[in-house]
Amino acid sequence: MNFTKKMMTAALALAASAAHSADLEVTHWWTSGGEAKAAAAFAKAVTEGTDHTWVDGAIAGSGGTARPIIISRILGGDPMAATQLNHGRQAEELIEAGLMTDLTELAEAEGWADFVNPTALLDSCTLDGRVYCVPVNIHSAQWLWLSHDAFESAGLDVPSNWNEFVAAAPALQEKGIVPLAMGQQGWQQNIAFAALTIAVVGVDTWRQVTVEKNADVAAGPEYAKVFEAVVDARKLAEDSNVQDWNLATNMVITGKAGGQIMGDWAQGEFAIAEQVAGEDYTCLPGMGLNEVIDTGGDAFYFPVVDDLEVKAAQLEMASILISKEAQVAFNLAKGSLPVRGDIDLSTANDCMQKGLKILADGGVLPSGDQNLSADTQTQIEDLMAEFWASDMTAEDAQGRYASIVADAD
Repeated sequence: MNFTKKMMTAALALAASAAHSADLEVTHWWTSGGEAKAAAAFAKAVTEGTDHTWVDGAIAGSGGTARPIIISRILGGDPMAATQLNHGRQAEELIEAGLMTDLTELAEAEGWADFVNPTALLDSCTLDGRVYCVPVNIHSAQWLWLSHDAFESAGLDVPSNWNEFVAAAPALQEKGIVPLAMGQQGWQQNIAFAALTIAVVGVDTWRQVTVEKNADVAAGPEYAKVFEAVVDARKLAEDSNVQDWNLATNMVITGKAGGQIMGDWAQGEFAIAEQVAGEDYTCLPGMGLNEVIDTGGDAFYFPVVDDLEVKAAQLEMASILISKEAQVAFNLAKGSLPVRGDIDLSTANDCMQKGLKILADGGVLPSGDQNLSADTQTQIEDLMAEFWASDMTAEDAQGRYASIVADAD
């Protein structure tokens, strides 16, 4: 097995009498083509690197669909062996209730703090000085994905930023091409809102609202520009009638849409379609205006179980998921960046290289999941779903958003 002796010692201390193998149910919401391929890379790493079996518990739909199911099972006394969540505050109440396994000894034995980069990733798995999850990737949401076929059909150069994209929209529409692909779900529309925020007002103003919870700034003239930009984006997406994010990505892949605002996990769909970054599609971090990436992403938590065999196996799985080999295989398939700063990704595609350069240059910021509670995030997503699906004015939407920020915890 390729886990460390120190980790094995920790595992055996917890389960000296346990058997050598276990069936490990793993819940997650990775069900699109690219996501399923990435999940399979982790499953292969676990089954080949240990004596245990990865029992896939994929939950169809988005995280918003899966998380209540996951949390309900844990609270109801039917925990899985491991579950994907976004690192940050989503599991905070479960940890406080003593329902998540403490991974601190394993993290210290393997020196996670020495190679997890940026350190905010491990900090987001830490509560009261104890580590409760293993971060497995860096997902950033501030990306604009552009179809070369769509712009070529319209006789246009591929835009280099959001403003050029908006200016090109009429020419796309004349050719029957939807300018902006957008799935009809609040979390997708919230991603677009957040990406436009960084592009329009910049990081400092964004921090005042998202990190410092400054409702006055949220209600002020700078943020008014963001809501006006969303109104523009809403018009560009009015003929996008798909529901799921990967279907919107497929509109870009097939040239039916000019672009999509979506996280870097969209790369997995382009890869499945055998499209080449820089040739078939272009990616613009920070919408081409403010090149930053956030440090959101996925992590695995291990619910507390009574079975000593499973307890030991959980630690082995955690060690495998953050290993160099698993990190490379998973993230190349997922389109995300690895959490380890000590592995070589020189073969990564053009878009991943852009992300890696921004990461190396320090152009990172915390994600909403790291700053806002799950309740606050849900309120914002619900607002965005209504804003995008109606004729709500920018002024009304901004006022409601500022109220949410004022009450944010």
